[in-house]
This record gives sequence, C-alpha cells and structure tokens, in this order.
Amino acid sequence: MKQKMTPSEALVETLVAEGVKDVFGIVGSAFMDFLDLFPAAGIRFIPVAHEQAAAHAADGLARVTGRPQCCIAQNGPGAINFVSAITAAYWAHSPVVALTPETGTKGIGTGGFQEIDQMPFFQSNTKFQVRVNRPDRMSELARRCFYIAKAENGPTQLNIPRDFFYGDCDDEIYTTPVLQRGPGPKEQIAQAAKMLAKAKYPVILAGGGVSQALAHPEAKALAELLTAPVVNSYLHNDSFPSDHPLCCGPIGYCGSKAAMRTIAKADLVLALGCRLGPFGTLPQYDINYFPPKAKLIQVDVDHRVLGLSRRVDLGIMGDCKQFAAELLQALKAIDPARKPNKARLDDVRHEKGLWRDELDKWSSSTAKLMHPRRFLKELSAAIPKDSIVCTDIGNNCSMTNSYLRFAGPRQHISALSWGNCGFAYGAALGCKIGRPDTPVFALQGDGAYGISGLSEVMTAVREKIPVIAVVFQNYEWGAEKKNQIDFYDNRFVGANLRENPSYAQLAKDMGAEGYRVEDYKTVRDVVRMAVASGKPTVIEAVIEGGKNVLAEPFRRDALALPVRYLKKYAHLNAKK
Repeated sequence: MKQKMTPSEALVETLVAEGVKDVFGIVGSAFMDFLDLFPAAGIRFIPVAHEQAAAHAADGLARVTGRPQCCIAQNGPGAINFVSAITAAYWAHSPVVALTPETGTKGIGTGGFQEIDQMPFFQSNTKFQVRVNRPDRMSELARRCFYIAKAENGPTQLNIPRDFFYGDCDDEIYTTPVLQRGPGPKEQIAQAAKMLAKAKYPVILAGGGVSQALAHPEAKALAELLTAPVVNSYLHNDSFPSDHPLCCGPIGYCGSKAAMRTIAKADLVLALGCRLGPFGTLPQYDINYFPPKAKLIQVDVDHRVLGLSRRVDLGIMGDCKQFAAELLQALKAIDPARKPNKARLDDVRHEKGLWRDELDKWSSSTAKLMHPRRFLKELSAAIPKDSIVCTDIGNNCSMTNSYLRFAGPRQHISALSWGNCGFAYGAALGCKIGRPDTPVFALQGDGAYGISGLSEVMTAVREKIPVIAVVFQNYEWGAEKKNQIDFYDNRFVGANLRENPSYAQLAKDMGAEGYRVEDYKTVRDVVRMAVASGKPTVIEAVIEGGKNVLAEPFRRDALALPVRYLKKYAHLNAKK
C-alpha cells in the first residue's frame, strides 16, 4: 500500500526493509536530509576518517554477514574516494551498496563546487549502477541496487542528485527477494560424478565461494568420500577447515608447499566456488604447481568466470553448497561401497609433514631483531581459533598465507587480487560490528597502516569498536624493497620509511591500547592482553626487513632485469 513520504524517507525505509542497521561514511551536506532520519529509523551512522575506510568497512560487514551493507559519501571528492575500496569489494564478490549523492540537477554540467560525473568511476567495478532520474523513483531504484547486490554477489551504486532527497512522493516499501540458486543441471552433476569416480588422484580446490555459501560440511563430506586432498585458493584460508586430515593449505603467493606439491599430482581438479584467478595460480617457490594435463571441473554461481582464465573440461553454474550435496549422492550411487584411499591419505600426511618441518625451520630464528616469520609463528599460535583476521597487501601480510589457519568460514578477510594497501583496518571495523563477540585482527605493514589504520584508530576509539591492529614495523615498503634488491642491485628509491613514529605510542595518544613488541617471547602474552582488554588496540611488532626476509621476489611475473641504453645510465645495467 502506497503512502505519502519524502524521497529521503523512501530511501531510509528501503534500507530498513533490507535489514541495514549500520551505514559508514563522512557527514556531508549532500545527504543531510536523509542522514537526519537515521536515529529514528534505528540506523547507526559510523563516521570514519576517510571514505575509503567506509567502503572497506561496509565490505567487511557484508563478508561476515552475507547481507548487503551500505556506505555513503559527500558528492564529488568524497564519492570518488570510494573507488578503490568498491573495486576490492567487486573482486571479493561482496554485496556493498554505495550511495553516492551528486551535484544537484540544476548544476550538472556547469562546473560547480565538487561537481564531477561520478558514474564512469564505478562503471567497471560494480555489478549494477543507476542514477536516480526522478525523486519518486528513489525506493524503486534503491531496491534494484539491493536486489542485484544480493543476486550477483557484488557491489552496486545508487547515484542521487542531491536535490532529489527533497519533495513529496507516493511510495510503497517492501523487501527484495533473495535469489535461490540451484546445484546446477542434473546431467552435468552426473558427468562430474563419473569423471571424479574414474580419477586416480582427484584434488579439490576450495575457493571463496565455499566460505560464502557456508559449504564446509558438504565440502568435507565430498573430500572424505573421494579421499580427495583439499587445497585452499589464494587468500581464502578459511574455505576448508585447516585441522582436517585432507586439508593441505593454500596455494598461491607465500602459500603452502604441501598444497602446491599435492595439486601438481592431480589428474583431475574440482574447482569448487573458485574463479581460478590468474595471480592466485602463479608459480611459487619455483613450483609450477597447477597441473597442465589434469582435467578441470569448475563450479561457480557466476557464469562469467567459468573458463575465463583457464580452459575447463566441465563448467557448471551452480551454488557450490547445493552442488556438493547433489554430487555426493551421485557418487554414492556410482560406488556405494567406496572406501578411503589409504595411499592418498598417507601422501597428504607426508607432504604436510615435510612442509611443517620446513616452515618451522624458517620460523625458528632467535635473533634479537625478530624475523617476520618468527613473529608470525608466535602470532598465529596466539590468535584465538574463532577469530576473524583481515589481511592487507605486501610481503609480511603475504607471508601470513603460510601461517593463518581457520576452522570455520568467513574468518579470513583479505584484499585478494585487487591488492590495495590500506584495506585491512577499515574492513576489520565492519567485521567487528558484524561479529561483536569475536576477536577481530587487522594485519598491516607499516606502509599500509599509515594509509588507513593510523587515522581510523580514532574511529575505533570514538565508536567503541575494539579492533586489534597488528602493525609490522620494519621501516620500509617491504615488497617493493625486495624488488629493488632482486632486480635493481640494492638501489633504494622511495622504499625506506626510517622516520616512522611508534604506532603503539600514537595509539595510546588517541585513547587506544598500544603495545610495542620487540621480543618474540612476549608475543603470545601481548595478544592475550589485547583480546582481554575489549578495547581498540595496536600491537606494533618491530621486525627485520631487507634482503634476509623472503627468498621469493614479490612479482617475478611482472619484473625483469633492467636494461639501460643511455650513457649516463649505463652503469645501472643489472649485473648478469
């Protein structure tokens, strides 16, 4: 039944109907009429220090709840500050609705204050975008954004001329449906079952879709029936329980050698809820691990990713939870008396043992200045098992890929292949709001922390959001410094951060807890105190940097030894 209301009321009531309880942003005149309604509607507005953090927080909240979440910004510069974070949400298949007020309709095209066409900035990194073209279409178009965000697992943009918040309209408010996805066509499920039943060494590649779909029980049952080793896709360490005997760990940069050596043996790979992103399947540790001759079955709810980066023998559009359940029954029908394959179990146990011993050796440093791997060994042992861990980008955050282990889904929230510095702290704010009883950690290098974490500690203190930041303080942009070591003969330009302050002390100055850790023996106690405090906390870990940190170049796929032709630069030619 339609009622008379203003467009601001129509929009806020649509948010309420969609279950939105928190909106992240920075207060602005462009949407003040809409914002004024939040308290009466029961919506909490969480003001951040920078709009990028607002979109990351909405992303984090969406990832842990599985529901669309919102961020909003002032028109022009504020809205454009969303772009990088919305792109991160896009590649994470995260349902974020970006509300972007824009210049009023009478001023469009005149070059007025804070005017820019905001639509092109979000064209390639959203699933759907729309400009409100009439005030009385506010709720209709907002509903469309929420529906597409849910249906296609990704961000959408509602662009609103700022004068369209005002006026009168007759409108109806209702909740959009949740799209129900099936397991995929029966004939394809039967074909997949036949292929797997014949495979000599099947391996399951568990992607982010397994975690999103809460499909751990189905994936476990499938792996156990097939005695199929399971590897996590890149930076989805929560896509399969790490304590399961068949779990080999993550592939990709700084991942598990056990996982890479295991998948290399496969004659069939079942990519379950995985887009097979190219950066996540690059060679690592000199292991070209993705098996070129193996049959490949790819299952995903997004038909666009099927066969996109690799040729597949069978591509199935379906929900991986429902698919795995149906596949399990099809396999049981083929071979009701199937027994565990002891040889594969022994092989997995052997590979994991080799990797565990090697990783322990790498992590055994007792030097006065902590090696990052020694710190990560202590940190991963101290983090409570049910915690959510948000990881940024860079060498030390990438190294966590070898150490972070999770028992349940939606615990590893990462920047993924978009790889934008400054992701982790903002995302952690949203995660903590979504899971208030769960410890939430944000892991960042000192460079990335300076981009976002440093200023957003003020947000956490003001809004009483007890996120625990862990800052790897090595006074450098570690990944890029490693490139300059490997490819540019130790010529460092822009990589050193020698004047960094003490982030622990700055945290205290801002009203948070702060701990500076310089001895690996104290790491576990500090983490316990941080969790017990119930307050925003910064753990500043002073660690070793430079050439001894990591043997692998960060981007060996994208860099080569330099060549200089001009005489004045000739001496900079790389040593052969």
